[in-house]
Formats: sequence, C-alpha cells, structure tokens
Amino acid sequence: MDNETLQVLRNIGFNRISLGVQDVELKVQEAVNRVQPVEEVAAVLTEARRLGFRSINMDLIYGLPHQTLESFKKTLSTIIELSPDRLSVFNYAHMPDRFRSQKHIHAEDLPSPETKLAILETTIAILTDAGYVYIGMDHFAKPDDELAIAQRNNQLHRNFQGYTTHKECDLVAMGVSSISQIGDVYYQNQHDMRLYTDAVESDVHAINRGVTLSRDDRIRRAVITQLICHFELDKDRIEADFDIVFDDYFADELEEIGQFAQDGLVSVEKQGRELLVTGTGRLLIRRICMTFDAYIPKRTATQGFSRII
Repeated sequence: MDNETLQVLRNIGFNRISLGVQDVELKVQEAVNRVQPVEEVAAVLTEARRLGFRSINMDLIYGLPHQTLESFKKTLSTIIELSPDRLSVFNYAHMPDRFRSQKHIHAEDLPSPETKLAILETTIAILTDAGYVYIGMDHFAKPDDELAIAQRNNQLHRNFQGYTTHKECDLVAMGVSSISQIGDVYYQNQHDMRLYTDAVESDVHAINRGVTLSRDDRIRRAVITQLICHFELDKDRIEADFDIVFDDYFADELEEIGQFAQDGLVSVEKQGRELLVTGTGRLLIRRICMTFDAYIPKRTATQGFSRII
C-alpha cells in the first residue's frame, strides 16, 4: 500500500481501511511469510488518517507459530501506541490441507491451546485497560467509535464480515472468494484466481455458489445475532417476530444451554425468558452460538473448546 493508492481510494469514496498486522515480532512474521516493519504500518496509518479515513481497523492474530504470552504482550503494547480506532484479534486456524500457504507452517511451532486461551484472556484485559471496549467475537473499539456506541444503544448488528452498525443492508462484495448478501440470498465468488479472472474477462458472473435462507435459517440467524451482538437472548422477542414457541422450537438446544448454565457460561433470568452470557461465557460466545447452528454436526459442536479458542 502506498500513498498514491490510498489517495485514489479516498477520492472514489472509500471511507474505512483495515490493516492486516497479525503480529509485530519478526520471528513470527518470518514464520508466516508476512514480514512488515512497524514503521511501514505506522506510515500507512498516519496517511490514512490525514486523508480522512474513519474507524481505522487493525487485524491481529493469536495462535501463530513462535508466539508466546510475553511476545504477544509486546505486540499489543506496540499496537496500543499506534491507537487504531478498532481492533480485530483473530484465532489462527491451522488447516494446511485446505490452505496451501499454511503448508510451510510447522504444527510443533504453534502455541498450545492453554497458551492461546491465556493470550486471549490477557488481550481482553490489556485492551480494556487501555480504554477499548470489548465488542465481542474478537473485536474491540474505542468508546467513541460507532460500534461501541451501537452496542450501548442495543443497535449493533453482525454479518459474515463482522460487526456492523447497518441493519439489513444489501452487501455486494467484489473480488476473489468474496461473499455477498442481498436480501435472504448469500453467494460467494470463485475462490480460484484463474476461474474468477476468466469469468470477469468474459463478462459473465464469477459466482461459485450460493444459498437462499429458509424460514428456519432466518429464525436461527436472529437468535445468534442477539447472542453475538448483545450477549443476551430475549425469547419473547423471537416468539413475537417469528410466531413460534421458543422452548418447543429449540427444545434440544436448550438442553445444551442448560449445561452451559451449570458451567457458569450463561445465566437464565426472568423465569426462564431471558438468557444472559456471563463474563466467562463471552470468551466462548462462538461456542455458545454454535448450539443454535443447524449446519454444524452435533458431534463437532460438542468437542472441546480448544479448537474454538
């Protein structure tokens, strides 16, 4: 990214930017083939601010090879000094059979699940101490950022791109493997560069696959959205919106939620009409939401937390 490209993007209307930092430790960067000095990141950030980009985000990844709790603390300290408006701190998923670029990463160099959990807990503590609001599901924002304000006002939403302040907006994505959402239709472009390029140059669509949501999909999406955005679930609201009896419709799922309640991850309030996610449960909100995902086999959903963390 150079200044000229940034200027062009701003001129044609782009108003947000996200920088993929991942980690600032050289040993980690070399292991994942993403060497980029902090000075380069800072220069792009400074120029983006000068040009008027707002809510500038930085991506970090925990669980990368050679990362330790102490090394990631140093990364966080450096990033806090740069003071981005938002931070996304993602869990690294090691799937070399699916992603060719991961084949050179050695599994034995990856931190243990226990270390990853410690990194996640420490990250939340350090960033909140620095003034960031923990939005949830890997995301943080400054208190005056739109995301934090929307969450306080119970107006936060989420799509497959992450948290958003825009409700039910069509999302048209451009580029290889990108995903669009128009109404109740989701579709994904070709993930193969050659196939995508051939389609574009032939003036035909580059869509690889898609799905139209069923009524059950929409109900489950509403349930998961409440949990993932606000860490609570109002059964009465779901019943009113979809004309169902929640406890009957989700009888099997509520048995699993009962186990989460015993584990201290959720609490049941208002005579069973409301679920609240506890502080500990927020660390595992992804796993709690998986309970209501009809597309995840139960044998996968009931596995341990380490792969999710």
